[in-house]
This record gives sequence, C-alpha cells and structure tokens, in this order.
Amino acid sequence: MGTLTPTVSIKDPKLGHGGSGAHPPVSDGGGDGRGENGVPDYGGRLRRARLGVLLLLVTVTMLFVAFTSAYIFRQGLPVLDERTGKNISDWVQVNLPTGLLVINTLLLLLSSITAEFARRQITQEAALAPVQSIPGILVDAERSSPWLAVTIVLGLGFLAGQWIAWRELQARGFYLATSPSSSFVYLLTAAHAIHLSGGILALLYAGITSLLRRPLELRRIVVDITAWYWHFMALLWIYIFALLEFVR
Repeated sequence: MGTLTPTVSIKDPKLGHGGSGAHPPVSDGGGDGRGENGVPDYGGRLRRARLGVLLLLVTVTMLFVAFTSAYIFRQGLPVLDERTGKNISDWVQVNLPTGLLVINTLLLLLSSITAEFARRQITQEAALAPVQSIPGILVDAERSSPWLAVTIVLGLGFLAGQWIAWRELQARGFYLATSPSSSFVYLLTAAHAIHLSGGILALLYAGITSLLRRPLELRRIVVDITAWYWHFMALLWIYIFALLEFVR
C-alpha cells in the first residue's frame, strides 16, 4: 500500500533585500539614555551624572586653589608708602566672629549627615521598587523620613548664619574694601555660599520631582549627585574656615 507524504516548502526570509523580508531585531543602545527595548538606562545615567559632578568638583577645587594662592601671596606682598617711600605691609588681621562661624560649621556638617541619609534612603527605595511591584510580595520597608527637607532647612540656616557673620564683620569695622585681608574674607566666604546655593537649588528640584511624582530612579539620580556635591561643600567650608582662622 502506498503512503502519501505531504510536502512542505520552507522559504528563507530575505534579509534586507529590496526593503522586504524579515529583519533581525535591533537593540537601541545609543546615547539617548535608553537601553534595550527603549527602557530608560538609569544606571548609565547615574554613572554619567556622577562623572559630570566629579568634573565640576575638580573645577571648583582649582578655583579655590587659585584663591588660596592669591590669599597667601598677597599676605607677603609689600606696598610702597608714599609718605616714607618705604615698602610696608598693608595686611590687617581680621577679627573674625569665630564663635558664630563654628555654629555655622556645625550646621553644615549636620546637613551633610542628613544629605547622606536622604541618599541612602532613596537608594534603598529604588532597590526595593522592583520587588514591591510583584503581586503578593510584601516588603517591610522602613518609614520614610524627610531627610531631604531637613537638609534644605539646615543649608538655608547655614546661609543665614553666614549673612549674620558678614553683618558682625561690618559691626567690627571690616568691610569689603577696608583692607586686602577683609576683601579675601568676603571673597572666599561669598564664593562658597554661591556654590552652596547651587546645591540647595538641586535639592529643591529633587523635592519638586517628588511632588510631581516623577520616576523614582530619576529622583534617585538627582539626590545622589547632590549629596556628593553637598559633602564636598562641607569639606570645602572646613578648609576655608581653617585657612581664614589660622593663616592670617
């Protein structure tokens, strides 16, 4: 008895000929911050953001190194006295409000600690987010604390304290143009305050993104890089305070 065997013809797909046929899948790994299948690559964004902050901190460091060099050089630079015709030093020791500056330093150090708490808190939330999205899975997460808001308040308190310190300097007779030494005091402290204000604006942006319910990973990037920037600002202020206090 004969058997009938069906014949099935298989056609090979035409790859990329004439614009027809099947094409292999293409993964998007370009530089637009998205990974495969168009999913945002937050890990890559975080690495690039940290690198950008590092370059910024290098620039700020070079700026204050230049200020320090000018500060020390100007201390030993004599000027010509028109009355006597001799070279004299016009460098006057500034009577700093040390007690007030110590309080400001403690406020900034405390804000650096709360900024680190905020960074760790949002990092933990981002790590637990995929698990919490699984139906039937409950994760015992710690209660969120307003570390971000506390950091902003402490940062504003530091800036307010610096303003009070400047007013105290003026009450003691040291203005911006009183002497080269007082000019450097205002220059160094004001330059630091301006850079710290940039960090406060970044923290406010992070808070706004939270109110607008932006993606958690996006808020994590903002808080993470701002926290590292904030730590640097705290260390930079300690350096400036020590410079003004001990190198007179």
